[in-house]
Amino acid sequence: MKITKVTPMILGTPWRNLTFVKVETDEGLDGVGEVRALNRTDALLGYLTEAVPRYVLGSDPFDIESIVQRMLRNDFVGGNDISMSGIAIIEMACWDIMGKALNQPVYRLLGGAVRGRIKAYANGWYTVERSPDEFHAAAKRAVAKGYQALKFDPFGEGYFELESAEKRRVVSLVEAVRDAVGPDVEIFIEMHGRFNPITAIEMIRELAPFKPGWAEEPVPPDNLKALKKVADAVNTLGVPIATGERLHTLYQCRELFEYQAADVLQVDISHFGGIKYAKKLAGWAEAYYMLVAPHNVGGPVSTAAALHFAVSTQNFKIQENFNDFGEPDVKQAVTGLPEIEDGYFPLPAGPGLGVTLNEEVIQAHPRQKVHFNLFSEDWHKRNVAEKE
Repeated sequence: MKITKVTPMILGTPWRNLTFVKVETDEGLDGVGEVRALNRTDALLGYLTEAVPRYVLGSDPFDIESIVQRMLRNDFVGGNDISMSGIAIIEMACWDIMGKALNQPVYRLLGGAVRGRIKAYANGWYTVERSPDEFHAAAKRAVAKGYQALKFDPFGEGYFELESAEKRRVVSLVEAVRDAVGPDVEIFIEMHGRFNPITAIEMIRELAPFKPGWAEEPVPPDNLKALKKVADAVNTLGVPIATGERLHTLYQCRELFEYQAADVLQVDISHFGGIKYAKKLAGWAEAYYMLVAPHNVGGPVSTAAALHFAVSTQNFKIQENFNDFGEPDVKQAVTGLPEIEDGYFPLPAGPGLGVTLNEEVIQAHPRQKVHFNLFSEDWHKRNVAEKE
């Protein structure tokens, strides 16, 4: 079997452009992949324009290790967010083809299921004013959809430090969410690498009484000693530190493990070379007793890939999902993704990834001119596409 054609397609939304590919073979089978390249869609398409004829066309989709190795090694520059996303989108599609060829779901090819369902948390649910009443009501709506865990960033435009009034506002927002969902629903605090260590430590201490399931990326990801400083300072509070969405290769993760600077690893499969490469990282993390909670701001295809990873990975914790909030066209663009039931995804069904692109829906929602800036006013409302 040989890959004969790779076709990119872009679905535009008010805050993210989702890039899909359809990978076709000479035996009539095809597979799909997906990446949301944050503010870098052109760069991703440019990479694929060069890499696909160089490494993908003519390859056997069963030879995933060879394809990934050549794409990662032979360009010499190493892995970064664009190249590892480009590798991932092809790798996902190859797994999809393999599963279809063998009439098996991908997770069966990864070693089989180690759990019967996949716990999920909601993100993107708080596109409201930053007031306690609005966050309280939005959290209740998210739980009413069946979620038993929510993640949110209450910090507004915060960067490095916060004014005293803004610190009080943050505390009031988290208090409101905890009050809305009660003691048994998990809440995760997203910090988006905003702060210097001293501010991160202060805010985690202020929020610890609300029992967050983790504090995510409290400092920028480039300085792991700074992250360790935060982790060491808040360890006794019982708030785990999570990080990893902006790490793109195994080699970038080495010091994270050596420093034991985090408790939860948030590898993003769609930016980390795909399912198999992420499985390698999860095995390494298990040696340090770290749990893996894949970051996922993608649509249904990247979510499906994450579910196959989750169900077959022993040290998996919980799966992020954006796709139940405010973008019905995203869900309509792909069929076959399981729906949340009582806070969990059921096992993926069908051969391959188990999902199918609706190309007509994608074509009906063209790419948007979007710059998603997490340090701008009201970014959390996720409505940044330029109007015609």
